[in-house]
Amino acid sequence: MQKELDHFELLGLKPGFAVDRDALDRAWREVQARVHPDRHAAGSAQERRVAMQWASRANEAYRTLRSPLARARYLCERAGVDLQVETNTAMTPAFLMQQMEWREALSEARASRDTAALEALAGELAAARRSMMAEVEELLDRKHDYAAAAARVREWMFIEKFSEEIDAAVEALAEQD
Repeated sequence: MQKELDHFELLGLKPGFAVDRDALDRAWREVQARVHPDRHAAGSAQERRVAMQWASRANEAYRTLRSPLARARYLCERAGVDLQVETNTAMTPAFLMQQMEWREALSEARASRDTAALEALAGELAAARRSMMAEVEELLDRKHDYAAAAARVREWMFIEKFSEEIDAAVEALAEQD
């Protein structure tokens, strides 16, 4: 039985967190050009179904690898590390303290209807995201420490979710004005 290709193999890319976005886009277009169902419209029902499956797999691979967070999660899981996002909420004490500070800042900005404070908080989260991406890249691509990367990815997921809360708070204030 043939081993199923992973996302990197499917798109002909070297596995790693650091992905050249242009190379990813080109690889996806090349795969789609070969497997797109429209190219197999005159084929048998089975050929059309197989083309649809390959096109779907290529789209899934592209979506996963295009997103830095999804790519980091995928690399951890590919290495056999379960992120346990539903059950493992353990984070470093420093990150937990940072969470508390961010939550307090969000609460104060909402209470005072301070859009500038919300935007400053959004900027702080953007900087934390960039720092997290650099750290995850180091852990995945250079140190190959997938367990440590998984812990950081769980923290990164908090950053993404909290960023959405900040965006919602900014939108709510804009709607009230």
